[in-house]
Amino acid sequence: MDKILVTRASMPPMQEYMDEIADIWETHWLTNMGAEHEKLTVQLKEYLKVDYISLFANGHMALELGLQALNLSGGEVITTPFTFASTTHAIVRNKLKPVFCDIREDDYTIDASKIESLVTDRTVAIVPVHVYGNICQIEEIDRIAKKYGLKVVYDAAHAFGETYQGKGVGSFGDVSMFSFHATKVYNTIEGGGICYKDEDYGKKLFRLKNFGIRDEESVDGVGANAKMNEFSAAMGICNLRHVDDEIAQRRKVVERYRKNLSGIDGLRLNVEQPDVVSNYAYFPVFFDEQRFGATRNEVSECLKRKNIFPRKYFYPLTNTFECYNGQFDVSNTPVALRVSKRMLTLPLYAGLDLDTVDQICEIIAQAGKEAVD
Repeated sequence: MDKILVTRASMPPMQEYMDEIADIWETHWLTNMGAEHEKLTVQLKEYLKVDYISLFANGHMALELGLQALNLSGGEVITTPFTFASTTHAIVRNKLKPVFCDIREDDYTIDASKIESLVTDRTVAIVPVHVYGNICQIEEIDRIAKKYGLKVVYDAAHAFGETYQGKGVGSFGDVSMFSFHATKVYNTIEGGGICYKDEDYGKKLFRLKNFGIRDEESVDGVGANAKMNEFSAAMGICNLRHVDDEIAQRRKVVERYRKNLSGIDGLRLNVEQPDVVSNYAYFPVFFDEQRFGATRNEVSECLKRKNIFPRKYFYPLTNTFECYNGQFDVSNTPVALRVSKRMLTLPLYAGLDLDTVDQICEIIAQAGKEAVD
């Protein structure tokens, strides 16, 4: 079997991309919000069903500068440790203190029932994460934020194109960040976007991603360089034409996994949330070693021996990172800790052959049987 990775970047036909970038050779406009950048901005705003979107070089800079533009002025941010490093780092790099809330057992998103007990007079924001395409408890988070006057910044890196009760996921909260990294359902090679509602906030974002420049002769803030270039935008334009088909193909893979793995004792598959139109971004499996027989790590090694490379996603928790050594008590998030040690995301992408999915499932089932025997 050829090497099967946990994901594979979606790409348009080569000629389609060449046609899209042809005008760049005529204009020599490679970056600084050129025609491709502006075209993609308009298209994504419509596709994602949001008021405004600002494009960035990558999702991390989108989140970091998105937080900075809110002028939170220090303080505490309630968030989840069951996420990628970027979420926590973006908070810390804004000189804000992450306060970690545990996650829900069923969908792995932040447990909104535990947020309010963590609010103090220093709390300035909540940064929830839509995990594996599972959508957070939006209504309860909104209620808490309004009660205490908190900003809500969603890390929606896993939720591109999803809707909740007919509304684009990026339209919730004060701000939502999408990642357009090559490993995501939709990519611009590298890239990200911040969705927002306040036009003045958008002006702050623009200056922050463009060195703090207000106009040709005025630089009134200290900014970064986080602009999306024209070649990335062109890839995004092409991939957006195909993303619905990509998601449809992913759905077939997910359905095959569910058919093969449902009912196996000791395996817990991802929930299917009501009112959510999924993008089928990931296929996480929780391994209860007491019932299944084999541990998550043992199953992972079995797959790797067959040239299949799943991912322990998310492991380790961000509140256990060496760079934060001694700052956080992981015992405050016991569900997240337990899940992080037992979760494995299986290969999932549009071109994954269903026969290969069957083989992956057979290897997993056999690992459990051999452990029991």
